[in-house]
Amino acid sequence: MTRPKRPATWPAAMHEYATAQRAANRSPATIRLHRHYLNQLIEVTPTPWTITHRHLETAIGNERWAGEARKSARTVYRGFFRWAHGHGYIDDDPAFALPSVRVPQAVARPAPEFVVKYAVTRLDPRLTLMMQLGAFGGLRVREIAAVHSRDVLDDVLLVHGKGGKQRLVPIEEYTLHGRLQLLDGYAFPNRWTGQPITAGHVSRIMSAALPEGWTAHNLRHRLATRSYEGTGDLFAVMRLLGHTKPETTLRYIGLADARVRTAARAGLLAG
Repeated sequence: MTRPKRPATWPAAMHEYATAQRAANRSPATIRLHRHYLNQLIEVTPTPWTITHRHLETAIGNERWAGEARKSARTVYRGFFRWAHGHGYIDDDPAFALPSVRVPQAVARPAPEFVVKYAVTRLDPRLTLMMQLGAFGGLRVREIAAVHSRDVLDDVLLVHGKGGKQRLVPIEEYTLHGRLQLLDGYAFPNRWTGQPITAGHVSRIMSAALPEGWTAHNLRHRLATRSYEGTGDLFAVMRLLGHTKPETTLRYIGLADARVRTAARAGLLAG
C-alpha cells in the first residue's frame, strides 16, 4: 500500500498536528504545550520519521527536567506519534512502549492567612483582582488571564479551564464580586493587542508580588483546604476547582495540624 505523503520537516509536521488538535477541540494552551515538548526533538533528527524509541527515552531522561516535565513530555510524544501512526506516516510507533513516569505525590501547601491578607490588600487594583481570583475563586493562572466581563453572571463566574472545560464558580467575597461587576472586556488585556495577557505573565506578576516562597498556586491550595475544612464535601471542592478526579483534589488539601493530631490521638484511644 502506498504511504500517504507526509510532512517533510518538523515544523510542517507540527503544524499539521496542531491542526488535528484544533479539530479535536484541544485548547490553545494544550497545543502550545505539545509544541514546546516536540521542539525538544528538532535537534535530535531532521524529521520526525527517523526518531527511535531510544531517542525518546533519552529526551524524557533529560537531567534538567523534574518528574512532572518528564510525565508531560511522555504524554506529548505518545500523542504525536499515535497521530502519525494513525495517518500512516510511520509503520511503527516509537513512543508506544515508553515507560510510565512515576511522580511522587506532592504535599499540599496552602498559603497561610497572612499571605492571603498581604495578597488581596495591594494598592494596585489589577494586582488585587488577580490575587482575589486566586484566593477566593481558586482560579489557575491561565483562568485568571482569560477572565472577561461576558463571563460574569451576577454572583457566578464562568471559568474557562484546562482542555476547554468550563465551570461555574460562585463569587461569595463581596469586594471581588464588586470588582467583577465593573469589568468591561478582558480583566487583564494586553495593552497593544487588547487580547488577554498570557498565563505566564500572570504567574510572574503574582509570584513577584507575593512573599518569597509563595505562588499563585498556593492561593488555590488555600481555597481547596478552607473549602474542605468548612464542608467536608470532597466532590463539591472537586467541582469548585475544576478537577475531574477526587484524587487530584486530595493533593490540594492541606489538613490543619490540629485535625491530623486529633486523628492520631483517636488511633491511640482506639487501641
